[in-house]
Amino acid sequence: MKTRTPITVITGPLGSGKTTLLRYILETVPRKIAILMNEFGEIAIDSKVIEGKNIQIAELGGGCVCCSLAGEFEAAVEEILETIQPDLIVVETTGVAEPDALVFDIQETLNQVILDGVITTIDADGLVKYPQIGHTSRLQIEWADFILLNKVDLVNEEQLREIEEKLIEINPIAPIVKTERCQVDPDLLFGLNRDRIQKPPHHVHQPEFDSFTYTSDHLFRRNRFEFFASTLESEVYRAKGFIRFAEGSYLFNCVAGRWELEPFEWEKTELVFIGKQLETCQSQIIWRLQSCEE
Repeated sequence: MKTRTPITVITGPLGSGKTTLLRYILETVPRKIAILMNEFGEIAIDSKVIEGKNIQIAELGGGCVCCSLAGEFEAAVEEILETIQPDLIVVETTGVAEPDALVFDIQETLNQVILDGVITTIDADGLVKYPQIGHTSRLQIEWADFILLNKVDLVNEEQLREIEEKLIEINPIAPIVKTERCQVDPDLLFGLNRDRIQKPPHHVHQPEFDSFTYTSDHLFRRNRFEFFASTLESEVYRAKGFIRFAEGSYLFNCVAGRWELEPFEWEKTELVFIGKQLETCQSQIIWRLQSCEE
């Protein structure tokens, strides 16, 4: 009997560190890994970030893997198994995905794979700034087999203790490991051998966020863009992408008002903005971005 390929699902709220964890896994795990990525927004920023590494990537865009892309997900997994034959498959879901439907799909329809576990990343600093846990984030925590409490260096001990208590209240089973930039012993992430069976989900998935994209072939003035990033409208919870200055291009990451730039070779500016009721400020954000161009 052929051994089933283990599949690991990485889920978590927007900006919690899913792609950071994936990059770390690819750097530290010496196994043949296939990646399935589902992103929120028109431009697949995260898959571009890990391009060029010795891996195989399949993208699922234009919808959410937990509902509207279910058929595409099954087809992508089957193609990966036939053409790549990896040691394991890692699925990175969009931050608005509800994992219960995806877990059920894997367990019920994909006989060639076995669900190894659901890893949920949580942004400690984000939970301090936005303590209300929404429906989707609650499900991501509830269905975790392993929780990475990330960015713990940005909160104090009392805040950290309160966050842990909140997570344990939602999911008393999953171990919680505190991390900075998702640096964790990779041996902890695999071989979880999930044994919980997911019943058919009975929910109507309603994403809490919307998004828009901005692209440009112009160079940007760095000082103006840094001011823009520091004063980004409160409606924007998450922004990411590539930005080009005269001295080079950078990967831009912004979560809950905290942002950073990382040197990254890319040929044009491509940015995705994610938040609530963005239609009220989209034109203002675009105008401010255009004022940063040289």
